[in-house]
Amino acid sequence: MTFLFITDQKMEYYHATFKISDLRGNRNSGQNSPYQFMELREISENLYLSILCHSPEEDGTTVDVIMVFQFPSAESSAVRNRKIRSVLDEKIRNTRALSINTSSVEVNGCGKRVVPLVSNRIMSGEIAGKAAWPWQASLQHKNIHQCGATLISNTWLVTAAHCFKNKANPRQWTVSFGTKINPPLMKRNIKRIIVHERYRSPAREYDIAVVQFSPRVTFTDDIRRICLPEASASFQPNSTVYITGFGALFYGGESQNDLREARLKIISDDMCKQPHVYGSDIKFGMMCAGYLEGIYDACRGDSGGPLVGKDLKDTWYLIGIVSWGDNCGQRNKPGVYTKVTYYRNWITSKTGL
Repeated sequence: MTFLFITDQKMEYYHATFKISDLRGNRNSGQNSPYQFMELREISENLYLSILCHSPEEDGTTVDVIMVFQFPSAESSAVRNRKIRSVLDEKIRNTRALSINTSSVEVNGCGKRVVPLVSNRIMSGEIAGKAAWPWQASLQHKNIHQCGATLISNTWLVTAAHCFKNKANPRQWTVSFGTKINPPLMKRNIKRIIVHERYRSPAREYDIAVVQFSPRVTFTDDIRRICLPEASASFQPNSTVYITGFGALFYGGESQNDLREARLKIISDDMCKQPHVYGSDIKFGMMCAGYLEGIYDACRGDSGGPLVGKDLKDTWYLIGIVSWGDNCGQRNKPGVYTKVTYYRNWITSKTGL
């Protein structure tokens, strides 16, 4: 069972997915029988869950549900997760007619990491710690790293559209997870690539794509999804953000086997549109981050990777997608990122997230 949580001042909403092994019905035809609907209603009533949808599979039926919990604001996520697991285990045990495998239950919120935050820098070659950025992925074309990507669910990634210029056949792509490209912690085949309909190279607008892979991943400390911000969210100039990637350490260099990280600052649109910076090249749906002094920056091979920031509860959100820039770390030429909030509704329209 995996969870996505969104926090406000009063309650937390969890999206759960679990498998029931003995739900009756004609699974081969994919048709829903009256028995299935009756048993799904029993699940809903006995577990006090709101069922969104269900999909028959060869070895059972996968059910998506929504749960709502209220917690004291000062309570840690680890304590909350233990309480949720306890409640679910008790209710599942009391629902004796249903074969739900409690050993498969995992309570993982999006945007959570289990290691302390350490600020290193990409272009000087500092290596990110194990499990430091569990949503980072490597997109590989014919087994060669091309771009970064960010895990947003157990089957979906978000990345840059320009990564697939002249390389749009999903069968030639794979994705790996972990802090090393080789050997990868886990690898998956790409099932579908959806590039924004209005992206046209060499123009830089609409530089966003979502990628579906198969089979789905199981979330662990090392592999976990990032939270997506609401479309209405805003991130203030000079806020601290982080980029991660396997990109080159200098302009013209090669991608690296180890994941690296850099701490940056969000640069205001007004500053980034100054004539000595990028001027009119900064369009809608773009944002700048880095330093005008040119200290730290993304570089070749980092494209499509995440620009992330955290809230006061140490929950991490995907703010930007590495898109373009002049060289790497050049003075007055910070990195330019696809602004995730601008495309938030587009992501939902393609992935349902």
